[in-house]
Amino acid sequence: MLTRKKIKSTYERIKKRNHHSLRSVLLQGKQMSWQVAALPPNTDFRRVGFGVFSQSDEDGILQYLLAHIPMPNHTFIEFGAEYYEESNTRFLLLNNRWQGMLLDASDEDIRYIKADSIYWQHDLQVHRAWITRENIDALLASSGFAQDMGLLSIDIDGNEYWIWEAIVTLRPRIVIVEFNGLFGLQPLVVPYKEDFQRAAAHHSTLYYGSSLAALHYLAQKKGYILLGTNLFGHNAFFVRSDVAGDFKGLSPAEVYRPSHFRESRDAAGRLTYARGEQRVELIKDLPFFNVQTGVTAALRDFYANT
Repeated sequence: MLTRKKIKSTYERIKKRNHHSLRSVLLQGKQMSWQVAALPPNTDFRRVGFGVFSQSDEDGILQYLLAHIPMPNHTFIEFGAEYYEESNTRFLLLNNRWQGMLLDASDEDIRYIKADSIYWQHDLQVHRAWITRENIDALLASSGFAQDMGLLSIDIDGNEYWIWEAIVTLRPRIVIVEFNGLFGLQPLVVPYKEDFQRAAAHHSTLYYGSSLAALHYLAQKKGYILLGTNLFGHNAFFVRSDVAGDFKGLSPAEVYRPSHFRESRDAAGRLTYARGEQRVELIKDLPFFNVQTGVTAALRDFYANT
C-alpha cells in the first residue's frame, strides 16, 4: 500500500530526474492551450480537455474557458490540494502566472508545499485549515482577493455542497466542484457534519459529497450555469451567469458521465474494486438529503419508484 511518505519520496525523485522534462511538458501544455483557445464557446468538453497537473482533463477545460470568459482578476483558491503535485490550479500558477491560495487540513501537506520552490517563486498563499460552513467566509476573506475573483476549486471529499452554499464573501467567475457520480441524477447530498471524514463515514469510502443535480440546484440559486464535467465524471464546471457570454447552461442529464472509479474498501480498509451497481449496493441504506424537497431518506428509497 502506498503511504503518504512513499508518495512524497516518489514525487521528489521524479522532480530531480525530470527537471528538463517538466519544462517540455509545460511547453506542450502552453501549445495545447493555444489550440483549445481557438475553439468556439459551447464546444464539447471532450474536445478541449487535457491534463498537465490536473487529475484528469481539467487543465485543458480551464484554458478553454479562460479564452472566452473575461478575467479582470487572475486569482484562484483551491481546497484540498494535498501536496499540490496534482491539482486543478498548478498549471494556472505556472503557465498563466496567476496568484493563488491553498487551504488544506494536513500539517504535512502544508510543510511539503512550502518546501517546494513553487512556493517562493510564485505568489502563492498556503494555509492549514479544517474547513467548515462557519469559518469558510473568513478564510476566503483572508486571501485579500477581490470579490470578483477568478476561480474557486472545491474538493474536500465530503462537504463540498454545504461549503459552497455558505460562501458569500467572494463571487468567483469559475467554480469547479467535485461531485459523487454514484448518487445518480437526483439532487442528493450526504447530510452535513462538521468533522466529516470520508473513511469514517462508511468503510467503503463511497459515502461522501453530493450529486451533480444537487450542485446544479445550488448553482442556479447562486447565479451560476453548468457548462460540463471532466472526463472522469467527478468534477463539475460552473460559470457565473453574468459573465458567461455566449456559453449556454446545460442540465445535469446533458453532461453527466458515469464514474468508473473502483476505489471501494472493506471494513479492514482493503480495496475491493467493486464496480457498477455493486458500489451503489454498499451505500444504499445510508441517509441522504434531497436539497429540493428537504426530505432525508435512504438512497434506495429515493430511487425505489424510478
